[in-house]
This record gives sequence, structure tokens and C-alpha cells, in this order.
Amino acid sequence: MAQNERNLKGPWKGWNLSWESLLKNSQGEWWLMAQLLLILALLLLPSWPHQAAWESSTGAWSRAVLGGGMLMSGLVMALQSLLSLGASLSPLPEPKQGATLITTGAYQRCRHPLYQALLLSAAGVVILRWSPLHLLLLVLLAAVLAGKARREERSLIALHPDYGTYRRLTAAILNGLPGLDWRDP
Repeated sequence: MAQNERNLKGPWKGWNLSWESLLKNSQGEWWLMAQLLLILALLLLPSWPHQAAWESSTGAWSRAVLGGGMLMSGLVMALQSLLSLGASLSPLPEPKQGATLITTGAYQRCRHPLYQALLLSAAGVVILRWSPLHLLLLVLLAAVLAGKARREERSLIALHPDYGTYRRLTAAILNGLPGLDWRDP
């Protein structure tokens, strides 16, 4: 079978996604699958345990404003990150061949601003749902994104000689938060 026939078609062109690599996890596809499953769970699962019937309408309104604001802010940050990445965008932790190292725009704020944006949006969903289950899903998403980022950075260090300096000077995902900010001394 020709390489073009094995690769998945559509908007994923250039990302080197294939069924074969997905099964072998050769480019870190399982990190992406875990990320997508957690995002879907955050969005689709109902609150558990169910929100208390006694909650005041003022509390619900405050949560709607705060959670909705965080969700929308995260989406705006994600758009900025996507625009900063341009042709270097890949959903996989393995960078695209020939991708440029981006350290400007949203990438001045942190090394993984898309992950930061996802976590802000997910935190907004947690506040909207007001559910321990959704809080657990947020913690799991943070762990998956941290693992995916570390996997990605191993390749970026090998591909881009300047990545070590960038890594030393710039927060990983969330500045100063253990587990989400690691830097070389």
C-alpha cells in the first residue's frame, strides 16, 4: 500500500497520522487520544454528584459568569496560540518535519500555550459544572498534557539547538506550578 493511502486524509494532511502509527504509538498518538477522551468527558459527562438543589440562583449566576469567562478566555488564548504556530501546528507530540521553532506571540508566555489554554477552558467547565467528577477530569487532563509536553520537548531539543535556552527561560505550561512548569537549570 502506498504511503499516501496509509495516511489519514482530510484536514490532518501533513501531520503524518496513519492507522499504523496510531496502533504503534510511534509519534505519541496515545497522548493525543487520552487528551481528546478527557476533553470529551469534561464536555459531555453530567455533573456528579448532581449539583445541590438548594444552591442559590446568585451562586449559579456567579459560577456561570466566572466559568463562562474562563472558558471563553481559554478559547481566545487557543486561537492566539494556533495563529502563532501557523504551519508548525501538529496535534501530536512529535513535531512536524521541518517545523520552525516558534518562540514569539503566545509562545513568549509559555512553551505550551495551547495546553495552557486547554486547562483554562477546562477549569471554566469545572466551575460551570461544579462537580468533583469534572475536577478529577481536569487533574487528569493536566497530567496528560504535562506528559505529552515532556514527550514533545525531547524531540524539540533534538531538532532545535536553541530550544535549551528557550526551555531554561520560559515557563512550560503554567508558570511556577509544580508539575506544569519544569525548566533546565
